[in-house]
Amino acid sequence: MNRLQTFRLLRKNTKLSEKRSPAFEQNQVAKVMMYIGAALAAAYLIFLGSVFGKLAAEQDTPALILVLMPFLLIIDFLFRFMVQQTPLVFVKPFLLLPMSAKRVVESYLLTMVGSGFNVLWLCLLLPYAYINIVAGASVWVMLLVVFCGQLMATINSQWYLIVRTLIVRSLLWWLLPLAVYAAWIVPLFLTVNGVDVLEHLADTFSTVPMLCLLALILIAILVGLLLINRQMQFRFIYQEISREQKKPSAIKHVSQFTFLERFGHTGEYLKLELKSIMRNKAIRTRVIMSLGLIVMFSLLISYTNVYDGKMILNFWCYYCFAIYGMTALTKVMGPEGNYIDLLMTQRENILALLKAKYYFHVAILLVPLVIMLPAVIAGKFTILMMLAYMFLTGGLGYLIMFQLAVYNKQTLPLDAKLTGKNNVESGFQLVIELVGMFLPLLLVGGMLAVTEEETAYTIIALFGLALTIAHPWWLRNIYNRMMKRKYANLEGFHATR
Repeated sequence: MNRLQTFRLLRKNTKLSEKRSPAFEQNQVAKVMMYIGAALAAAYLIFLGSVFGKLAAEQDTPALILVLMPFLLIIDFLFRFMVQQTPLVFVKPFLLLPMSAKRVVESYLLTMVGSGFNVLWLCLLLPYAYINIVAGASVWVMLLVVFCGQLMATINSQWYLIVRTLIVRSLLWWLLPLAVYAAWIVPLFLTVNGVDVLEHLADTFSTVPMLCLLALILIAILVGLLLINRQMQFRFIYQEISREQKKPSAIKHVSQFTFLERFGHTGEYLKLELKSIMRNKAIRTRVIMSLGLIVMFSLLISYTNVYDGKMILNFWCYYCFAIYGMTALTKVMGPEGNYIDLLMTQRENILALLKAKYYFHVAILLVPLVIMLPAVIAGKFTILMMLAYMFLTGGLGYLIMFQLAVYNKQTLPLDAKLTGKNNVESGFQLVIELVGMFLPLLLVGGMLAVTEEETAYTIIALFGLALTIAHPWWLRNIYNRMMKRKYANLEGFHATR
């Protein structure tokens, strides 16, 4: 069987396995939600492409978008952590077959090259090219610009996979993308002999010969990354499947968090929450990624004019507070599915666990409050605005997201990153998540439309504070509903370990 036949067979088997899966109906709901998200992303990219196209046409620099791509690809890189699966989810079912594992990895990498997430970048590049062609730019130049831009996005997908694979081994590998993107972007802000490097590059790559040279360089980089990925994925996948582990080193220090013992069972579960972050790769990585996004958006808001609109500032202020809770509470009770039987041995153990989770996530809200102080100094946010969104997140936002504890019944692996299961949500769970994402913003938008800002933020802060104070009652309600579904949930946790 040659490589083409292998690729076609794997594609066919993957589609059949999706249709035969017991979660097929849930997958269909998830796909509909993904299509809606993709449509919104496409609309946003078309808007950006039109704006950049008009700017390039006015400055007569058709290749301007290629110089701006590094800034866009950083956002692309971060979003891939939420939407792009790791290779072993695709490769694992085929490893026991009489088939070359390397060919299976190759098939995955080729599938990624032509993935819809990469093709989506045409929504940015095609409007950009059309506007410039209408303005008088050469058709050949614009075709090469589109080709080079698409190559950059494809290279970014392979680069993402390399970095994510390395981050699984050690979080210190985060320094690698920081160094690479910094080395790519910082020179663009320099001035040499009175000429801006960004403008000079935009003018230089606006000719056919230079675009052809750039295309050849990008193709060489893409081929090199594919070869690196092929070897790296096969090696690390084999290590994880075979459970190869390093020899345990001597334990030098164990954190006891004795100050939490005064809070009884709730304090013990607070210890468990903290130690889970410190010891488990999956949970620790999620925390670091969330904090990284908060820092990134805080810096963008504080020191750039990218998000200067009134509503967009409200949008990012809320999500800087809510982003960690949304990523963690979407899978609430998922990590505990590994030892859920032990939690069921004593009455109200689960209630104490829910309270500990709630107190921990409320305490975490102080972190974005501190991180976003530069935005207050820059005059983008006010203290009242941030307090309003902090209390709204801790009250209404968490009240909605904690409802998922009633319905989540899929165990979340604690350490397996490359082989992590793709826990599919039901349609009802997706509805809860969307309500948690957008209802608080709709509430704030309605208040700002009918009252002054200070009044609106004061009312929102008091409303969120009231729901926060009322947490013992609504957590008790969630616990009682969980107990009514405990046998169905236990069966689900057992089946997905």
